[in-house]
Amino acid sequence: MQFSPDLREGVARGEITVSVRLWARRQVREGGRYRTAGTVIEVDSIEVLPLAALTDQDIAATGDGDREAVRRRAAHAGPVHDDTLVHRIEFHVVGSSGEQSNPPAVFGHP
Repeated sequence: MQFSPDLREGVARGEITVSVRLWARRQVREGGRYRTAGTVIEVDSIEVLPLAALTDQDIAATGDGDREAVRRRAAHAGPVHDDTLVHRIEFHVVGSSGEQSNPPAVFGHP
């Protein structure tokens, strides 16, 4: 998974554990490990839900300040309204990409 430059450090420190994406189809899979900016993350869960269903805890875990910031970040792929279905991806840091001998880097298809 790729993250905006302003989020990468928070992802690497484990402070950001949720990402909200506007995808036509899943781009990652549960249990998949992905390299991103020198870090390896593992996807814990993927849920498709309307933007309005994100909890305050979800919003805080994205590293964005509020729901509108999450909406703006997801909207780079198209318009996002409260009823727009988004992918809520929860993940955790496994280690740095240098620590993993050969983690799968699956992009595109789950």
